[in-house]
Amino acid sequence: MIDIAVFGSNGFVGSAICRKFEKNKIKILKINRHNYSEYLGQNFNIIINSSAPAKRFWAKNNPELDYEETVVKTKNIISEFKFKKIVHISSVSARCQLNTIYGINKKKSEDLIKNLSNYLIIRLGPLYGEGLLKGVLIDMIQDKKVFIDGKTKYSFTDIDWNAQWIMNNLNLKNKVVEIGATDYVQLDELSKLINSKSKFEGDLDDQIIQNKSYKNNSSMLVLNFINKIKNEIYQN
Repeated sequence: MIDIAVFGSNGFVGSAICRKFEKNKIKILKINRHNYSEYLGQNFNIIINSSAPAKRFWAKNNPELDYEETVVKTKNIISEFKFKKIVHISSVSARCQLNTIYGINKKKSEDLIKNLSNYLIIRLGPLYGEGLLKGVLIDMIQDKKVFIDGKTKYSFTDIDWNAQWIMNNLNLKNKVVEIGATDYVQLDELSKLINSKSKFEGDLDDQIIQNKSYKNNSSMLVLNFINKIKNEIYQN
């Protein structure tokens, strides 16, 4: 029996989890849409499911596809593989965005997991770090229009910290936890701090972590990431 399998291993979150395990010399099996069928019916000790898309606006425009990629895919993993425990990577949107397709589908996938006897649901907030190629932060760095209300508050957290937390807390059982920053930053204020020319337009999209026990450092550490990206762009 293979000990740990990471589903969605090529994604932003999944690849960060894989890097963290490999850095700590923990053997994992990487599963993605390209090799999924090769492992059907395999038995694992732990499945880490990070395969669902994290594309809010894509979900709004493609509700049926988001349901397939989030809910149906979760259902398939449950039925097509054997495992002792599943760690399901979700989003704070499953709590705070239940008026959106994205949040509704995240919550539906969580409900499927809660029917199992041994699970851990981890809700992530807004992320930054290695491999981030798009999203609010990249738009602001590139002075592009941001389709969110500027008064939106985000609890930004480094993806590397999230991956470390996940690796260290696989023993938690039958819990729903939110992990992320101790505080939040308002997007229009962050925009001013980095001298972005981005304009904001859209709905309020607050994503603030609730679980005080599972928080990281200040969300303002995102400035280090932004400065790094801006320096790389300048050097190129």
